[in-house]
Amino acid sequence: MLLVGVVGAAVSESGIGPKAVAMLGVLAATGAALRPIGAGTAGIEPMFFLMVLSGRVLGPGFGFVLGAVTMFASALLTGGVGPWMPFQMLSMGWFAMGAGLLPGPDRLRGRAELLMLAAYGFVAAFAYGTLMNLSGWPFMNALTSSVAFDPDADVTTNLTRFLAYCLATSLGWDLGRASVTVALTLTLGATILKALRRATRRAAFETPVTFEHPHTHQPRK
Repeated sequence: MLLVGVVGAAVSESGIGPKAVAMLGVLAATGAALRPIGAGTAGIEPMFFLMVLSGRVLGPGFGFVLGAVTMFASALLTGGVGPWMPFQMLSMGWFAMGAGLLPGPDRLRGRAELLMLAAYGFVAAFAYGTLMNLSGWPFMNALTSSVAFDPDADVTTNLTRFLAYCLATSLGWDLGRASVTVALTLTLGATILKALRRATRRAAFETPVTFEHPHTHQPRK
């Protein structure tokens, strides 16, 4: 229901109609189909670069919905449904939303834009991994692991434990995810951005034209 509300708000504020919502569905299906290609091996997940580019074009609201829906669809496709899935949906939603919040959408184009998106994808890939670590780390047993969350320890100790946990469990995956996202963004980004922007223009409703009445000089539709 929350995702439906976000879509409705994005539609009402931007004037984007049902065609754009349909395009959102197509992008989510495409992203879900990309995930099994690498099967998550060593962080090779090409769906992340598509989320960066789509969030950039569609904006933060649609980007959040796209990320969450894509992760949900990919979980159904790969059999990855579990208690971790809501965390994955939120993390991917924020991942795509962040791309829509980057500065200069109307002025920054070309190589500079690709470099900015690649840099964001690199940093956000690590942020995604960190958020996913937070979904499980607090529930580990501190009596059986030296890197688990300890409710009796101070903040510094727990931060040190969490850093050690990230380095030991997810650094390789995050680095692979970030590298693939950067490589695909720099090589395929220009073409995909152009296609997405063209599709977005075609999907949006045209601005209503107003006419001025010759006698009252009042605008009317």
